[in-house]
Amino acid sequence: MRRRPHENVLTVLVDPAVLHDLELELVGRDLWLWPVRTAGVYRDGAQAARVIRRRMVEARRGAWDDAARWVPVWIAFGDTWRRGVDPLPWAAHAELYDALTPFAPHVRYRKGLAGVPRLRVAREAA
Repeated sequence: MRRRPHENVLTVLVDPAVLHDLELELVGRDLWLWPVRTAGVYRDGAQAARVIRRRMVEARRGAWDDAARWVPVWIAFGDTWRRGVDPLPWAAHAELYDALTPFAPHVRYRKGLAGVPRLRVAREAA
């Protein structure tokens, strides 16, 4: 049985004050930030974002209470990191975590990727 096509993502809570700067940093590394609320995966993206945020905050039993109003996002890997059907290279993981390091006071995440339905990206015609 084959797994449905999916996107490997890291789920991150991001302080809205740095959301734009983080996105710019990620784009330069061919990493893509998708707010869960607008990713188009859920019928009610706003509700899904609230549930994901609540679960992440509550799982840390008070350690992440400062992130209770932060934006849940998925960070996905661009085409330069993909190797067909092969798993993502470890260098892709390292690049992602390195990109998040300078933003440490403003992001909360648990290392490890999840799979979500493919995120639709409009591609430019060559």
